[in-house]
Amino acid sequence: MARLKLEHVTKRYEDVTAVDDMNLDIEDGEFVCLVGPSGCGKSTTMETIAGLTIPTEGKVFIGDRDVTNLPPKDRGIAMVFQNIALFPHMDVYDNISFGLRLRDYPKEEIDRRVERAADIVQLEGMLERMPDEMSGGQRQRVAIARAIVREPDVFLMDEPLANLDAKLRVHMRTELQRLHKELDTTIIYVTHDQAEAMTMSDRIAVLDTGELQQIDPPLVCYNEPTNLFVAGFIGSPSMNFLNGTVGTDAIETPNFSIEFDPARVDGLAPGDDVTVGVRPEDVYPESVADDVAHPTAAIQARSDVLEPMGDEIFAYLLLGDGETSMSQEAATDDQLLMSIEPDSDLREEEAVSVVLDRRKIHLFDDATGDAIAHGIVDVTGEGSTGTRAESDD
Repeated sequence: MARLKLEHVTKRYEDVTAVDDMNLDIEDGEFVCLVGPSGCGKSTTMETIAGLTIPTEGKVFIGDRDVTNLPPKDRGIAMVFQNIALFPHMDVYDNISFGLRLRDYPKEEIDRRVERAADIVQLEGMLERMPDEMSGGQRQRVAIARAIVREPDVFLMDEPLANLDAKLRVHMRTELQRLHKELDTTIIYVTHDQAEAMTMSDRIAVLDTGELQQIDPPLVCYNEPTNLFVAGFIGSPSMNFLNGTVGTDAIETPNFSIEFDPARVDGLAPGDDVTVGVRPEDVYPESVADDVAHPTAAIQARSDVLEPMGDEIFAYLLLGDGETSMSQEAATDDQLLMSIEPDSDLREEEAVSVVLDRRKIHLFDDATGDAIAHGIVDVTGEGSTGTRAESDD
């Protein structure tokens, strides 16, 4: 195990900056996911840690060693890739032990490590099988075992589950969590799948255009996103966003008002433009408003598209005179997405009144996108709002 640290790491390719002044400090034994959209720099960051790419600027430390210019073999790392890449002509034992045999480890040590790795990833009795005799999940476990036998300081995993079907991916997420507990080692995991990041990691590092946007535990990224990008990227379906203007006692959006005292948030004043964010699960039918501690006034809408998901229904609502089907893109000022109970009797093309949970409304600076407040309440003194970089929880 080892601590991993990136200090002001930048990687440029001619006129493209893939990673921009990256600072990461990952503790010994942590499971950290690098997550973001395609092209955000997460794989380049991983390659820089691995030594497959040398940074243009900055330093990489593994443990107490500066490994910035060391080759991968000398860094004490092991990688698991999206492409499993097993040797088809070798059985499981030979695939797992291949790296050790290249390094001339004694036969007894190789056997010990292979047996231990096979036990950890539940491949007992399969060491004589060929790769084409195994399922996708079993082959991925062979690739993981091949990394385990290296007994590395840091595991680097680059979208290792991307080529598996949906059911197997869920199963393998659980397997990787068990692996982390068993090995108690540092794991850096690259993914674009936020479900993987939310369920597996101790902390999530959210990247966009080569820059680190936020690194925090999953629920902090979800409940207290540092900016609009994180708020929109973390969470599926995405957060609703509405344009708003701060008044003397309310935030005015194009179709409704939210009671609010701007004096409760440092640096916010009447006339300021903000972006209002609220997650679908924090939008409620007015019929259950009594169960919401700090509801807004009722908002009139019309149901557009309903998506039954089994344990919930996603209801796409049109506000005001909105005519555009919301199924085409994310919410806009004339649209709102609500998550409701699966036994709801709401039908398409029905008028519906909804309320927002004021405790879960987020405010973002319209100019910079930075978070201003996470949770607001009304002006009657029933609670307190967040302030810039703070939460009301």
